[in-house]
Amino acid sequence: MYIFILITSIISYVDLLKREDGLSDQAKEYVGILSDKSNRLKSIVSDLFELAKSTSRDLKLELEEIDIRKLIQQTLGEMSDIIETSGIQIRTELPEEAVVITSDGNKLYRVLQNIIDNALKYSLKDTRVYVKLENNGIDDRVTVINTSAYEMSFTEEEIFRRFYRGDEARSGEGSGLGLSIAESFTRNLGGRLRVVIDSDQFKVIMEFPL
Repeated sequence: MYIFILITSIISYVDLLKREDGLSDQAKEYVGILSDKSNRLKSIVSDLFELAKSTSRDLKLELEEIDIRKLIQQTLGEMSDIIETSGIQIRTELPEEAVVITSDGNKLYRVLQNIIDNALKYSLKDTRVYVKLENNGIDDRVTVINTSAYEMSFTEEEIFRRFYRGDEARSGEGSGLGLSIAESFTRNLGGRLRVVIDSDQFKVIMEFPL
């Protein structure tokens, strides 16, 4: 927890520097870089804390009946600004009726958010991300499919390693923890999250047994 407080303090001082008058253009550029890097570090530390809690089974759950269909719509609605900025189109295939499971709404929301955010970051420009929900008689299944912007030379197992992003050239985006957190949260919620790589298609499948 101390490191999180320390990083927050650094961010506060950087914000104060931004407000200083008389900074040279070069100094402003350096302060901007400091701001971006410190905020990214804070995000990584926060993700690490969440992942540590989840993998140690110390994750507190508030279980209730959740309509996954409605939660997907809510998640996409709250991510609308990010989706619009990305230039990626979202296509949904959702049943007309409610799909209800017993789960923790906040944790399940975080899983959906991480999966969709990952798809937006690594999709080929001007393509579509498909979000599907179905009941196949065995489980309730959410599938998110995107077309990768780069050749995927990694395995399904490698993508769940901590800090692994697959595309080493994109070192400025993400912590490499998003899918690890999503997988761990899903497991704690009694489900299963897996990845399927099919040529240039990247599929994340979340399953909850009936």
